[in-house]
Order: sequence, then structure tokens, then C-alpha cells
Amino acid sequence: MTHTAALIKSQKIILFDAQCKLCSAWCNFIIAHDPQAMFKLCSVQSPKGQQILMHFGYSTTDFVSMVYIENAQAFIQSHAFFEVIKQLGYPWKLSGMFSVLPNRFNNWLYDKIASNRYTLFGKYHYCRIPSKQDQAHYL
Repeated sequence: MTHTAALIKSQKIILFDAQCKLCSAWCNFIIAHDPQAMFKLCSVQSPKGQQILMHFGYSTTDFVSMVYIENAQAFIQSHAFFEVIKQLGYPWKLSGMFSVLPNRFNNWLYDKIASNRYTLFGKYHYCRIPSKQDQAHYL
């Protein structure tokens, strides 16, 4: 078993675009609401992030969706968001009720925000380095 295969089998991993300000805000939200650090954050720009993307056959240069991995299964678009949010405590898991809306609508909305995220929220020209107290949340 490769290192990547072992990693994705044993961790709940959220792959995110570290240059995206919205994605960084999402990571801050996860850190604030996941005190046990059950989710491990990993930037798509990092070597581990690139290996995981390649493992699942996703682009390593065109980042169009957050990717959530659990039990060696990858979730993208709104599915990734709902898989993560349903595992957080109240009141956040209540937003999972929107997953009952048609997948086509949820993914359309997700894609609209994702494809315009740099214009709407901005872009960092560097990748964030986690602080010591947040280190447990990162892969």
C-alpha cells in the first residue's frame, strides 16, 4: 500500500486552495468548530495535496472544488461541503438540511461561487503557514 493510499484510508482530509481567501476562511471556520481536530486540512498546492489529487485523478493545476476524503472516498462540490458540515456540532450541522435540495442546484450554486471566488473574495499571493496552535488541524 502506498503512503498516499494509507493516508487517505486513515484520515478525514479537506483539500483546499491555500491562495483563495474564501477557502482560508473555510479553514479558519473548521479550526474554530473542530476542537478535536478530526478533520485534517491540506492545501492543494502542497506535495501531499498534489499526491492526493493525482491519486483520485483530479487536476493538479486547475482547482475548481474543495475535495473531502473520508474512508478513501473523495467528495467534491456541494457533496464535500455537506459531508463535512454534517459532522460539526450544532447549529452548523443544521445547514446540512439544504442537502435535500436537488444535487444539480446545489452543485450549480457551488460551482458559481467556486469559479468566481478570487473575484468575489480575493486571492493571496502566498500560501498560509499554520500557527503552532493550529498545527494539529493540518496534515
